[in-house]
Amino acid sequence: MLAQGGSAADAAVCACFASCVCEVVMTGLLGGGHGMVWDAAKGRASQLDFFTSVPGLGAPASEPELVELEVAFGDELIRYAIGPQSCAVPGVPAGLRELWSRHGCLDWSRLIEPAIGLAREGVPMPSAHAACLEMLAPVLTLDGGERLLAPRGRLLREGELLVQPGIARALELIAEDPRSLYDGTLGSSLLELMAERGGLITAEDLSSYSPRWREPVETPYAGTSFFSRGGLSGIPEALACLAQLAPLSERERVHALLAALSPEGIETHTTNLVAVDGDGNACVLTTSLGLGSGDYLPGYDLHLNSMLGEIDLMSGRPIPGERVGSMTAPSVAADADGLVLAIGAAGGTRLRTALLGVAAGILDEGLAPQEAIGRPRFHPAGSILNAEPGVNEEALLELEADDWRIRRWSSLHHYFGGVSAIGRDGAAGDPRRSGAGLLLA
Repeated sequence: MLAQGGSAADAAVCACFASCVCEVVMTGLLGGGHGMVWDAAKGRASQLDFFTSVPGLGAPASEPELVELEVAFGDELIRYAIGPQSCAVPGVPAGLRELWSRHGCLDWSRLIEPAIGLAREGVPMPSAHAACLEMLAPVLTLDGGERLLAPRGRLLREGELLVQPGIARALELIAEDPRSLYDGTLGSSLLELMAERGGLITAEDLSSYSPRWREPVETPYAGTSFFSRGGLSGIPEALACLAQLAPLSERERVHALLAALSPEGIETHTTNLVAVDGDGNACVLTTSLGLGSGDYLPGYDLHLNSMLGEIDLMSGRPIPGERVGSMTAPSVAADADGLVLAIGAAGGTRLRTALLGVAAGILDEGLAPQEAIGRPRFHPAGSILNAEPGVNEEALLELEADDWRIRRWSSLHHYFGGVSAIGRDGAAGDPRRSGAGLLLA
């Protein structure tokens, strides 16, 4: 889209629709997200909230009935809650439309055409997605998922085509009617499924949903103004207390980063993308389905989100119409000369760890995006410190002596999150999640 004269927002909207086809193990049209936009002409950052909302408007109050399960991430067991009542009000289609309305310049339907083709013709499964599918198969292959993700009686493998004709039909509806999910054909189908399976979403939930523009949190960091989400993301607080890393040894760097990380949050599954145009405008989008409820919208191959299964992300009793909490942290950094960095991360509880380390590597230590993203990571989980090969061994031994249990992983792994970034020294995606960066001449 950039090569066709589109803006950063056009490119991000197009990529996000494609992501909802290509990365269905991580995200989808029935999820929610957050965005960060840098307007170069105004020198201003804006945050777009299109995350999921608590359902139940116009209905008697009720607590969601959830199905609990555990999924192994390597040696770590992660607890989830799914089922039709875990589905919150989706925000992705409305959010992308709002972003395009304010910052796009190409035709709306043109931005959706590539995703329609990918859904109908199929996309090869990247290695990271195949590995994730293997872990999450007990949920992803429920209901209509088995037909899509295990079409020959076994899970799709790396390089095999994922074909989703139903998503192509859903995208065609959104191209014709951007409000289809909220007061059109897709919305009617979702409400029918809610009635059939006891879900909580009401017609009033859908018709009243709208994205919200918010002011980002600004943190001075390494000679830049760093704009990100506050709240559960924890990024502004972590940056504010992070020691300068450039003068430190690798051993000291491990201790400094660990000291800046606040307690871990709740586990979700996310994906992230970044776009910057020739005028210096930037757009960062992070979207999520949670794990997914295990229910698929009939005829449209769309997996329902499970954000109400992440109930601890919300403070107090859930109130219909309020946003579900989120740890996502799409971010931009700028100085007197304009945009310095556009960055975001996926990875649930590891999102903050991954984004903090990479952003510090680029802004403070002067690394190029690919070098910063490829550097070995570590992540604290309670009293356990998970570490990729290459993390400074001297620091790990000192932490063991200080009663940390060190879990040494055998290779770089998508457990440690996926970061995408565009800086003045290039663009990069995360090899842990088969990510890539592309610069246009």
